[in-house]
Amino acid sequence: MTDEPRPHRFLTIEQAAEELNVKASLIRGLIKTGELRALQVGSRGMWRVGRQDVEDYIADAYRRTAERIAAGDLEDEGESDSESLGQQKPPL
Repeated sequence: MTDEPRPHRFLTIEQAAEELNVKASLIRGLIKTGELRALQVGSRGMWRVGRQDVEDYIADAYRRTAERIAAGDLEDEGESDSESLGQQKPPL
């Protein structure tokens, strides 16, 4: 048995946002649409997101991305292929 602290099973919205490197408002939106599972606890109804639910969301996002790539539906947001290879675009 190790003396290492066991990570908490549940995350706050802010912790889940930090884990995914997004804003807390996006996490709230994902919860509202049902894309990310969460539960309310306590008399104040504080939201908690299970660590495994975050991992499941990530795995599902990878799967959806792979499907979009395979279908040719994925577009780059910003860089063109030449820019991503370190080449500059010619001036306009």
